Amino acid sequence: MTSRRKTQAASADTQPAPCALVFQGGGALGAYQAGAYAAMDEADVRPQWVAGVSIGAINSALIAGNAPEKRVERLREFWELVSSQPAQQLPLWWGTRILQNQFSAQAAMLSGIPGFFKPRQDFSLLLGGNAPLLSYYDTTPLKETLERLVDFDRLNADREALRFSVGAVDVCSGESRYFSNDDAKRPISSAHVMASGALPPGFAPVMVEGRQYWDGGVVSNTPLSEVLDKRNRSEPWVIYQVDLFNSRGPMPTTLSGVMERQKDIMYASRTDINTQMATQTQPLMEALTRLLDRLPASLQKDADVLLLRRRLDEAPVQIRQLIYRDKPTDLDSKDYEFSRASMIEHWDAGHADMRRALKHPKDPEDMPAGVSACEPGQTGCP
Repeated sequence: MTSRRKTQAASADTQPAPCALVFQGGGALGAYQAGAYAAMDEADVRPQWVAGVSIGAINSALIAGNAPEKRVERLREFWELVSSQPAQQLPLWWGTRILQNQFSAQAAMLSGIPGFFKPRQDFSLLLGGNAPLLSYYDTTPLKETLERLVDFDRLNADREALRFSVGAVDVCSGESRYFSNDDAKRPISSAHVMASGALPPGFAPVMVEGRQYWDGGVVSNTPLSEVLDKRNRSEPWVIYQVDLFNSRGPMPTTLSGVMERQKDIMYASRTDINTQMATQTQPLMEALTRLLDRLPASLQKDADVLLLRRRLDEAPVQIRQLIYRDKPTDLDSKDYEFSRASMIEHWDAGHADMRRALKHPKDPEDMPAGVSACEPGQTGCP
């Protein structure tokens, strides 16, 4: 697999601090992110910021809301819980993997996912689109799971050591908003995390601070721009962007493949755009710096020149991107197929990709200063 981007990386023992983890939404594929964090934990690489959307928000909360030595344990507990119903734990000899995956996904739709969501028992659903409801499923089980596995007091108290951000979309204004633990007057609760994962029409909007919010992926399925915009620009950052949908892929040959490819493109959403914008901006900033240096001395103290120099005086950023790569048995239901076998495969794939990203950095000699990206299978991207 070849990269469409040049690469720059720093090994775990030389990487500049601080570092951030950016988690995309992707439902059942989120076990890939959990495995990636487990590899970071083994390498003793500690993030200073975790930001997520949808399932990425849940994984981020499980990390930020627990002591470092408990984080992987809590991630494992969550992913074993949501893959624990009987239809998700069929023995490998029971039919083909594709058949098992189909059965698991159908079971999720019909009976829900333990500790996550359950079908609404409401006769008004017989009215179809005229039903006076806002979702097909009830996420009360997720609230109970989050409040059991996440210490929100710790998450809010540790804002200096570990920043936490989750993205959601205001249902009425259509505007994207990020909730962060950096505001002591607005503490993060389970509602903020659930709002980030309230994907319609499956899940109902969640009330936060008097407004109703849906899944952040409705607007953008990655919180990368939030980290790039709100980071401390005087410090160098390493951003590990762990994505679950790949915008690049083969031409589909079946109707199921069409739906899967459409979903990949839709939910990869702004990931490539945000990364490309950051990468393309750097040469322009360098050119502007050279231009300012050529201005006569009489203009060097001009207020506009000083403003530009302050904006240009930024430490470099490295974006190291890992993207989940589809397996032959993946279907268009891969984001709600929670079988134990698939969960373990996703976890192991994330673990392996992050280990490679940390252990085998690319040669940075041919890269311009500033923003960069690295590749998955060797370090992450397609």
